[in-house]
Amino acid sequence: MTAAPAARPLDPRPHLRLIVVDDHPIVRAGMRSLFPLDGPVEVVGEAATGEEALTLARHVRPDVVLCDLRLGDGIDGVETTRRLRALDPAPAVVILTTFDRDVEILRAVEAGAAGYLLKDARSGEITSAIRRAAAGEIVLSPELTARMVQVMRAPRVRLTDREIEVLGLLETGASNREIAKTLFVTEATVKTHLVHLFDKLGVDSRSRAVAVARESGLL
Repeated sequence: MTAAPAARPLDPRPHLRLIVVDDHPIVRAGMRSLFPLDGPVEVVGEAATGEEALTLARHVRPDVVLCDLRLGDGIDGVETTRRLRALDPAPAVVILTTFDRDVEILRAVEAGAAGYLLKDARSGEITSAIRRAAAGEIVLSPELTARMVQVMRAPRVRLTDREIEVLGLLETGASNREIAKTLFVTEATVKTHLVHLFDKLGVDSRSRAVAVARESGLL
């Protein structure tokens, strides 16, 4: 009698489906190369924009999305994260970027990101972060966690929707007259908004208002 073939041992490693989102093809290719075809993580798709990522996620239903913060034109990584987390089922999102400003990290975490890594992270760190995020863990280094606690405890600038609109037009270099025309208000109203903006941001010029707003993640 021929002996029955021995049963194959179960692979204890979870098989995770991953989407890579980055507007640079070389980066996407580099990320894909980190995950061998027979490994525990399978790259099931890649996208260059947030909009592409959302369409792809609805189609392939990944466990985790590895996403950059800056994605060229269209929605950024934070908004992409927010929309991905609203899907059903919702994939875990790990941000992989070159930006390590506190405000960027906080915005990503508030949008629902499970992890935040810099692009100089070792391949083992990235793989570990993906697996931990899929398991429901928050993946932040002790240093980043401490920084987030400090940022969250500090008072935050709160702007009205109209003030944010004015700020966005300031960033383009628009004059008071141009801002008034765009928003269908008077120049006097624009000046009032600027006074409030300067006071809230602690600045005394248009250029400083834009600079501080960028540093604070308001732009």
